[in-house]
Amino acid sequence: MSQNDRLIQIRTRKLGILIKDARIAAHQTVQELAQAIGISPEKMQEYEDGITPPSLPELETLAYQLNIPLEHFWSRQSMSEAQESTNLKQVQQLTMIRQRMIGTQLKVLRNKNNVSVHDLSEISGIPEAVLKQYESGEIPIPIPHLEIIAGSLNIRMEDFFDQRGPIGSWRAQQQAIKQFMELPRDLQDFVGRPVNLPYLTLAMRLSELSVDKLRGVAEGLLEITY
Repeated sequence: MSQNDRLIQIRTRKLGILIKDARIAAHQTVQELAQAIGISPEKMQEYEDGITPPSLPELETLAYQLNIPLEHFWSRQSMSEAQESTNLKQVQQLTMIRQRMIGTQLKVLRNKNNVSVHDLSEISGIPEAVLKQYESGEIPIPIPHLEIIAGSLNIRMEDFFDQRGPIGSWRAQQQAIKQFMELPRDLQDFVGRPVNLPYLTLAMRLSELSVDKLRGVAEGLLEITY
């Protein structure tokens, strides 16, 4: 076996490990992933076993289906089950913390609106004992109940959404991506070029100036120009 043949064999096996690892992390079966990208389960299994390597278009489709960067298949980073377990524990802890935070927030908003637990119970139809458990974070608040409570206190459901935690950061990122994708294509290209960062930074600073200061900047530019 030549050196190139050995390198191809090693690379094929590494690709198989990375593909299988990413599939497991995405909670998909071999059959589901094979069907999604239009190949047979047998061929998908050969990829994972490191018997045959996928083509670039197939790898691109795999990355798209698994919602991971294509560059993952050139990295050493693993998406192992051990990492999943850690993430699962973190998510469970986050859920409990958020449950208590929402309960506390509910109590603060209720007091701010000068509404007693008894009055809120009368308005919402939710027993006082249950409302107290909600506010203490002892039990989670079902969405329909939270919607009724929000309506009873004349507040928005959005006021209960996570703003500063990891889920809030994720939501903000998703909204930023959505807003970016709604820009005209030429603006997307402009923003995406690192060389244009100074212009974007300048635009941000100008947007923070008052009308008077902007007028002064404009007058200064006119003096330079003329």
